Amino acid sequence: MPNTSPVALLDVRSQTAALRPLLDAAIARVLDHGQFINGPEVRELESRIAQYCGSAHAIACASGSDAILLPLMALNVGPGDRVITTPFTFFATAGSISRLGATPVFVDILPGTFNMDPASLAKRLESLPDSERATVKAILPVHLFGQCAAMDPINAIAAQYGIPVIEDAAQAIGAGYKGRRAGALSWCSSFSFFPSKNLGGLGDGGIMTTDDPALAAKLRMLREHGSEARYYHPLVGMNSRLDTLQAATLLVKLDHLESYAAARRANAALYRQLLADAGVTLPGEDPDCFHVYNQFTIRSSQRDALKDRLAARRVSTAVYYPVPLHLQQCFAGLGYHEGDLPESESASKTVLSLPVDPVLGPMEIASVCRRLKDCLRDA
Repeated sequence: MPNTSPVALLDVRSQTAALRPLLDAAIARVLDHGQFINGPEVRELESRIAQYCGSAHAIACASGSDAILLPLMALNVGPGDRVITTPFTFFATAGSISRLGATPVFVDILPGTFNMDPASLAKRLESLPDSERATVKAILPVHLFGQCAAMDPINAIAAQYGIPVIEDAAQAIGAGYKGRRAGALSWCSSFSFFPSKNLGGLGDGGIMTTDDPALAAKLRMLREHGSEARYYHPLVGMNSRLDTLQAATLLVKLDHLESYAAARRANAALYRQLLADAGVTLPGEDPDCFHVYNQFTIRSSQRDALKDRLAARRVSTAVYYPVPLHLQQCFAGLGYHEGDLPESESASKTVLSLPVDPVLGPMEIASVCRRLKDCLRDA
């Protein structure tokens, strides 16, 4: 086997090193003013994210998981309630529902985009008895891998039944749908600043966006133990503030978010060109969407062997996600079985995400493609 340089799936150190002087200066400013909680950088980040997404309000919080949990809390979701989402996503999507004592209701995905299938959503709502349909408090589509779900039909179905929509946009900051950005496509949106995201922090963090001023005010209270004025608590909330240090570093990275997205899209375009005849299924790109490629996810019937062969050739890959949520052990009590949601189950058996990090250039992407084709020839 020829000598090959390693290609990492994610290289946060290189991205951080390129911005190190700016990050150091931002951290120093926070150390100098000492407002480590709710400092001015938090408010600036909220303002800039709202402007970037095209929403009226942005409310920062401690994690992407909390960014899903808090809007559900604002809806008073609890035991006896249902929230509809997809099973082909990170655990936090359904975990936040279950954490409140509510029941996640899973619908299938579209095989090309991995996002919620509006037809599956409509069919599920139609099939529920009236008494159960009345308990559906929210619909939670996921903008998976950096591409928005089909929000027009999803919103239309939700409006038909009077159900609020919350976008799980954890992987999709900067993504677009019909000329509008994720974060401005529904009643509320949830983003993550986990380090692997397109806008990744130096730890956990999240933010929510909305055009609803009453919701924005309630979310601000809920993230502060249900308090607006200190020591007075109209609501029972939680401690979910974004640290000022995180906000300061995210502001630095926000200035580069568009260039990161452009680099990811360029890498994805090169993959499409070089892998067009490779014998793997390339990710679908909805013509209504602007894809920002948090992941570049191919499909192969020999996924596990391909992953192992690429690892032997020093290419790091990942499987997002090997077990759909409806088949997870913790949700066994919901009564789902293999075969209930076939597209999600098929995706979990075939998907493989290749390196698409913006620090990678054409030479690295071409090298990954050569090694991948070698792996397929060796099969």
